[in-house]
Amino acid sequence: MSGPERQAGGGAIRTAGAPISWGVCEVPGWGRQLDRSRVLAEMRDLGLTATELGPPGFLPPSPSRCRALLGEYGLRAVGGFVPVVLHDPRHDPLPEVRATMRAFRDGDVDVVVLAAATGGEGYDAKPVLDADGWKTLLANLALIMRNAREFGRTVTLHPHVGTMVETGPEVQRVLDGSAVPLCLDTGHLLIGGTDPADLAHRAAGRIAHVHLKDVDAGTADRVRAGELTYTRAVREGLYRPLGRGDVDVAGIVARLTAAGYGGWYVLEQDVVLGPGAAADDDPAWNVRESLAYLEGLS
Repeated sequence: MSGPERQAGGGAIRTAGAPISWGVCEVPGWGRQLDRSRVLAEMRDLGLTATELGPPGFLPPSPSRCRALLGEYGLRAVGGFVPVVLHDPRHDPLPEVRATMRAFRDGDVDVVVLAAATGGEGYDAKPVLDADGWKTLLANLALIMRNAREFGRTVTLHPHVGTMVETGPEVQRVLDGSAVPLCLDTGHLLIGGTDPADLAHRAAGRIAHVHLKDVDAGTADRVRAGELTYTRAVREGLYRPLGRGDVDVAGIVARLTAAGYGGWYVLEQDVVLGPGAAADDDPAWNVRESLAYLEGLS
């Protein structure tokens, strides 16, 4: 089976790439930023036919121009990461999110991947969210979900290191207090203290999008303990090719397949590029090895 449609455990895996696997990131000072022509060409050469959008400015802001550019490389956009402040009662996220959903509809992009941004830059620190903040966050999620029907887009919430929804209790609070589907990011969940395989088992019906990462658990422990910042850990090789870390990737794919999951599996393995960074010589190596691993699950 060619392109992004692959087989694992008897079910189809729709596989997509992501610019962050080439170090392309919205965080100021993250690392060397590659030209989009190189990134898109390497995606194509790896056999990918779908990708997430990447940060603002990486692809043209016009939905039609973006779709046309991706088409030149045999790619289509299937989702996009959208960090937005959801917890501040003084901030209304709806205009921003509605504009994103409209652009995704016009560009034929399937999934809005929300993250509960802190309002600061980067993912190395986060404030503690109080009861009023949680009430606001959950109310905004409900409002966004109601608005999503107008645009026909799937909206998910992405638990993410350095955002207001990171830890196991925070993920559970979203599950208990809202109906928003989740983006199951196997790496960010593990780093935040949630077993992604367990979540895939007990909340499969809430998972509408997947970011596949593998993680060195020892380095993740150091991030959780405050011994390493997230950015430093990524630079030092926190993320590993699928099958070479401590995430039960095969088990997660099997569980989701058995539950009838038919969404995208995005190979989204954050790297930092620059002198001394683990992935600097060949930023596509994680994706190449991970694709080979997924092929082996068939």
